[in-house]
Amino acid sequence: MSETIPCHRDYLVSLKRERLSFKKKLLNALTELEMLEPTVKSLIEEPNRKCRKKVAKSDQVQYPSNLDLTPVEVEMPRVVLCPEEMPSRHGPNNLDLTLVEVEMPSSVVPGFFWESCQIGKDVEVAEHEEFTAKDYKDPPPAPLIDVDELTQWSFYRALIAEFIATLLFLHVTVATVIGYKSEVDPTKNSAPDAACSGVVILGIAWAFGGTIFILLYCMAGTSGGHINPAVTFGLFLARKVSLIRAVLYMVAQCLGAICGVGLVKGFHKSYYDRYGGGANELAPGYNKGTGLGAEIIGSFVLVHTVFSATDPKRNARDSHVPVLAPLPIGFAVFMVHLATIPITGTGINPARSFGAAVIYNKDKAWDDQWIFWVGPFIGAAIAAAYHQYILRAAAIKALGSFRSNPHV
Repeated sequence: MSETIPCHRDYLVSLKRERLSFKKKLLNALTELEMLEPTVKSLIEEPNRKCRKKVAKSDQVQYPSNLDLTPVEVEMPRVVLCPEEMPSRHGPNNLDLTLVEVEMPSSVVPGFFWESCQIGKDVEVAEHEEFTAKDYKDPPPAPLIDVDELTQWSFYRALIAEFIATLLFLHVTVATVIGYKSEVDPTKNSAPDAACSGVVILGIAWAFGGTIFILLYCMAGTSGGHINPAVTFGLFLARKVSLIRAVLYMVAQCLGAICGVGLVKGFHKSYYDRYGGGANELAPGYNKGTGLGAEIIGSFVLVHTVFSATDPKRNARDSHVPVLAPLPIGFAVFMVHLATIPITGTGINPARSFGAAVIYNKDKAWDDQWIFWVGPFIGAAIAAAYHQYILRAAAIKALGSFRSNPHV
């Protein structure tokens, strides 16, 4: 969910045309090289023949006894065009196109790809007929402190998007919780099945999961659609966002949560305080350790789903199974709420718990507040470490790179 480089339609169209032009030139060059292959082999073998004849006729020249004068077969190298740097905004006029030798099977004619907007592009592979295969490339790690972000309008636009998304998220979900408690209130509804009327717990879980799905779909292209300090913290640990972006995202999310719950209180004045204000509190019968464990596990499920749904390697490998990233994330939120609503009311989002506690402002909500910060952050850290160092084997890759470096 990191910030992507802005792209323009006309610019991408021009890049595609340049790409097709270079591919045609490359295929022509490869065809000429294959036609020259017999000539090159004959040029290599001819001096060896003359040398062997000269050795047989001359007794004065003494050659080493271990001299191997047998003909050597040489495979023609396959070449690819590798742009050394990204094209400028005005087009690929500043590309340094060099020929790089690579070992490739003789039956495969390689192509080249453009890396743009930190999204893996298709790699064209041709032999008699062309077909397309997905490739991927991990974006470089975000700098720890990127001061240049503070000078970009896209950064402030992302902050506004996070603020608005969290505001809408809290408004919809907290209003759903209060509406549910109002419907099951025995003083208002004395029917025997009052507890089963209305949206019930299943409806609350759908409200949270469905709202996350909608907001991620709308905001992912602008800010990454974090809407959760725990998600932002996990992405920061994985070097997907800088420290400045992570901190300001969390501030925007908390402010948005406060404003969203404030709107609910303004619209439901007669019900807000009576039905708990949608604040997260540890349910009676559960100790703080149980609540903390539930928040850790729930946050791990959510953040792990975020990493998996946005993994460029997974998207390339499973390109035949198109999946909209907000969908599994929304379902993860839904399932976690089903499991943890009876224990903590389900936090897994420190901004959601903090915003409700600020507006509700009761002692019980503040006494349990630390659970809804420590638990999600621990779960997010475990999920980030599991994805980066276990599933993606970042530690093994780093160790291999360290051992293969001759200067170390």
